[in-house]
Order: sequence, then structure tokens, then C-alpha cells
Amino acid sequence: MLRDMIEYIAKSLVDSPDEVKVTEIEGEQTAVLELKVAKEDLGKVIGKQGRTARAMRTLLGAASAKVKRRAVLEIIE
Repeated sequence: MLRDMIEYIAKSLVDSPDEVKVTEIEGEQTAVLELKVAKEDLGKVIGKQGRTARAMRTLLGAASAKVKRRAVLEIIE
């Protein structure tokens, strides 16, 4: 569910939605979501001064709290 949410948001932001990949790495207490986008779309996902990335992390934090899990978003360059 968390992976699908991040993938949906990222695909809505970028010019090349087919190059968006979200990988979920399960830990004991934390899930790490790695987001990869096309090089030219990286700025759109991060946003000015990181605002878009911060907003995605805030949404992920709220959604993960709802399902009683901890999740972290990492944007891979």
C-alpha cells in the first residue's frame, strides 16, 4: 500500500512515468522505500529546496503511522 502510494505520486509528477521504480526493502521495524526516476525528472520529484520530497515523506509518515509501521523514503539519483 505504501509503495503504491509513493509510486502514484511520483508518476503524477514526472514526464517519464514509465521510468519510475519504487523498491521496498523490509526491515524488522522499518521499511525503506527507494524511489528511482529518470535523471531529467529528479528535480521535479525533489522540488524547490526539497519541498516536494519533504511533502512525500510527510504523507508516507502519516500513512505508515496509520498501518502501524515505520517507513522511510530514499530518492536514488
